[in-house]
Amino acid sequence: MLEALRAEVLEANLELVRRGLVIYTFGNASGISRPDGLVVIKPSGVPYEKITAADMVIADLEGRVVEGTLRPSTDLETHLALYRAFPSIGGVAHTHSRHATAWAQACREIPCFGTTHADYFHGPIPVTAPLTPDEIESGYEANTGLAIVRAMEGHGPLGCPAVLVAGHAPFCWGKSVADAAHAAVIVEELAAMAWQTLAINPAAQPISEALRDRHHFRKHGPKATYGQP
Repeated sequence: MLEALRAEVLEANLELVRRGLVIYTFGNASGISRPDGLVVIKPSGVPYEKITAADMVIADLEGRVVEGTLRPSTDLETHLALYRAFPSIGGVAHTHSRHATAWAQACREIPCFGTTHADYFHGPIPVTAPLTPDEIESGYEANTGLAIVRAMEGHGPLGCPAVLVAGHAPFCWGKSVADAAHAAVIVEELAAMAWQTLAINPAAQPISEALRDRHHFRKHGPKATYGQP
C-alpha cells in the first residue's frame, strides 16, 4: 500500500540527515495521501542508517495504524493535527536543528530581516505559546499540533511553512514531504542568519513590507515570476 509515498517519506527523512538537521534518532518526516486519508511516517526510535521504505508506518487521520509492524513516531498526533487543519499541505518535517531549536527554546519568533527570509516566509516565523501543565500531561503531542495551529492564525500555511514550538523545536510543512524537508533546511539557515544578524547589529529591524512583499510574491501566488513557466 502507498509504495511510492513510502519511498518519498524515506527519502525526506534521509535528506534531513544529509543536511545535518538531525542526529541519532531525532526528528521525523511524514507524507499524506489525501485520496486515501492515510499518512506515512517514520517509525519511532529506529536509527536512520537502518530505516527502509518497508519500515514506514501507515496510519489513518485518527491515528490508527493500518499497516506496519513498528511503532510510528511519537509525534504522529502532531502531524495529524496539521494535516487536519491545513488541507493544502502534503508533508510535515520535524527536526531539532541547532539554530532553529535555539530560537524555539528562547520562545522567540524569527524576524524577517532580509530578502532571503522573504523568499520563503511572508513575515516572521511564528513561535507558539508555551503549553500549559494540563496540555502537557494529557494529549501532549496532539496539543502541540493545536498550539501550532493557533500560532498560524492569520497565516496561510504555504506562505508560512513552519512554526517554532516554544521550548521544543521547529515543525515544517509543504505541498509534499520533499517540500517539507526543504522547508526544514531553509528554516535552519534563516535561524542561523537571524542570530548572526543580531550578533552584528543588536538593533537590526525587519525589512520593509514593500521589500518583503516584492520578494515573497516573486516566488509565490498567482503573479509569481520566479523560475520557468
